[in-house]
Parts: sequence; C-alpha cells; structure tokens
Amino acid sequence: MARQVGDTLADIPIEAIYSSPLRRASETAEIVKTSLQESQGKTLPLEISQNLIEVDLPLWENLPRDEVMAKYPQQYECWKQRPQELKMADPRRENPQEFFPVLSLYEQAKRFWSLLLERHQRETVLVVAHNGINRCLLMSALGIDPRYYHSIQQSNCCINVVNFSGGWGSKAQLESLNLLAHQGKNFPEPRDPNSGLRLLLVRHGETQWNQEGRFQGQIDVPLNENGRHQAYQAAQFLQDVSLDAAISSPMLRPKETAEIILQEHSGVALELMEGLREISHGLWEGKLEAEIWDSYSELLNSWKVAPETVQMPEGENLQQVWDRSQVALEEIVRKHYDPSQYRTVMVVAHDAINKAILCHLFGLGAQNFWTFKQGNGSVSVIDYPQGLDAYPQLQAANITTHLGGGVFDSTAAGAL
Repeated sequence: MARQVGDTLADIPIEAIYSSPLRRASETAEIVKTSLQESQGKTLPLEISQNLIEVDLPLWENLPRDEVMAKYPQQYECWKQRPQELKMADPRRENPQEFFPVLSLYEQAKRFWSLLLERHQRETVLVVAHNGINRCLLMSALGIDPRYYHSIQQSNCCINVVNFSGGWGSKAQLESLNLLAHQGKNFPEPRDPNSGLRLLLVRHGETQWNQEGRFQGQIDVPLNENGRHQAYQAAQFLQDVSLDAAISSPMLRPKETAEIILQEHSGVALELMEGLREISHGLWEGKLEAEIWDSYSELLNSWKVAPETVQMPEGENLQQVWDRSQVALEEIVRKHYDPSQYRTVMVVAHDAINKAILCHLFGLGAQNFWTFKQGNGSVSVIDYPQGLDAYPQLQAANITTHLGGGVFDSTAAGAL
C-alpha cells in the first residue's frame, strides 16, 4: 500500500516529507520516500515530528475494542458521542493527571501546522501520520470544531489534499479527502452494510461558461461536450453502486449529469428538488469576472475574502443558500433513512449548493464557503449511520480521479 502511494505521487514535485515517529507511519514514509526518489532522481528530506504522533489513550492501549467497551462503558460512550469531553489519566506516570486526549491532539496538530507553514510557503509537502492526528490536522486547518472528530474518515494509505493560502491562520481549502483510487477502490465501504444512509454528492459536469469563467448562477446553461464526457466518466465510476434513489437540482446541467449516470442504473427514477437550485448571482449572471470588476470591484473582492457579507445585486446572499440547502438536505435524509436497511442515494447539484451541504456537516457557516472544493463531475461520500440523530460522517470528498486528472482536481476552475 505504501508503494502504491509512492507510485501515485511520483510525478508531483514534493519538496519534503514529514512523518510520525511511530513505526507504522515512519516505515510507510520511508517506502514512499524511496519510491519518490527513484522516480524524481533527487534526495528528499524526511523529518520525524513528535507533533505527528497518534492520539494518546493510555488506559486503552493494547486492549480489544470489546474489552474497552466492557471495562470502560461510560468513557467509551463519551469517546464515541462527545470525544472532545473525554478525560483520561495516564497510569504510566507516577502522579497521573487527567487530560483531554482529543483536545490535546487538536493543539498538537496546530503546532505542527504552524511550524510546517513557516518553513514551506508555496511548496508541496507530504505528511505521513495516523488516523486520529490526520483528523485533527484536517479539522484544525479547516476551522472544524473537535466535537466532529469522528466525522472525518481516514483509510489506511489514503491521500488527502489541503491547500493553504499563506501561513498558519490563513484560510485553508480541502481539495480532496480520503482518495483510494491507487488501491483500486472508489471509496470506503460503509461501517454497517445493514443499516444507515449513504449520500453520493455529485457536482454537475462542465459547461462552456465554467470553462470561460463566466458567472452562470440560475441561468440554465447546458453541459458542454467535456461536461457530458465527465458525466459519462462519473457513470462508469458509480456503475457498480446499488442506488436506491436519485435526486437532482431541476436545472439543465445537474439534471443532464444525473440522467447520464442513471443510464447505468435502470429502474431508478430521478426526483427534482427545487431547494438544490444554484445560487442566484443576480446582475452578475452571464458576465466574466473582468466585466463584473468594472462595476462591482469592492463587492467582487468581498466575494473572494468575506463571501458571507455579499448580497448579490438582484440576487441571493449565501445565508439564503445555506438555509434552503439545509432544508433540502434534512428532507432527503428524513425521507430516505431507514434504520432497518442500508440505502444509497445520489444527489446531483451545484458548486455553491454542494459546498453549503459539506459545511452543514460540520456546523460551518457561510464564512467557510471556500473551505471545500467541488470539481465538475466530482463525487463526495457522506454517511448517516443513524439518520439525523447522530453526526454524519464525511467518508470522501471531491473525488475526481475517475476524470483522468490524477491526485489533483484538474477540472475547470471557472465561476459558479
């Protein structure tokens, strides 16, 4: 698996590698380093960082899960339901003091980012660590509260891509989460195949206006030829998934994307949901960014740095998008979650809507609009193990590997 990672990253100009000191991570890092050095013909520095060590749960070390649940039922329940509140003393110490394992790990992650970003501005760096610390690295970078510790999933030797706009404290973007194509897997299997709801969140394929960087909003622009090809690639990617339902925005570009995907799923009808319609850009619709700049330079700059403050001229603001997308999401989960069986539902929508839905999973507001990247034809995977009665789990985000672009999202970076 480590060699697969190294082969997958072979063409990426990585400048440095950081690893946890624990053997399972450091051995992985050494294998990946060897593979990268062979392909790139240069020596890569590998630094061991104590700030990448895994979460410390001293009372439970070496114990099977069933034994932990039997011996420490209250603590285990806290761990699963309120991980940020879990307290634990270290019996290995002479005078053990209680500490908060998840909160301590979260602070450890912030220390790592602070040091890393000070050294590696505008560089690509590989970080090899563990499930728990990876979650905290992602959460702390994206501004997600520690209570969502169990809501971000990490598979062995998965690949995540995080982009920073500057040093620690600058905004970060999750380009992709839990990529597994290099292992021959599309995305993680559900934890419980007998119960729960899985949403496959798809962004529509490319339009000509996406390619041009033209704001389209609620103007009903159809897919271009590449967009139809992306929808076909998404259809092949999802062809072996058993879909129980499919829902789309009523607009042409997601509807056509969904219809192409459903050609591989005979018998699944397509439901159209008005709440999934793209944001209205009002007077900006149909215009290039340069054209908007001439009349709305201050507002356009605010859209880039503080999008939650922007009221689109004769259009919507993001809070309106947040509100209607949350209503739509909850309606979908209520309708399709069944505790007696496992169900999979495909939802095809737009950039702004998909970003809002992903933010809803972590209690993030419109100020976090740019946190999650959504490429044309991408797939994200959201599990609701207990419907709306428990936190959902983001199993994978912005998978675009089926579109032929490799690890990075190479789809059009045009306007919404």
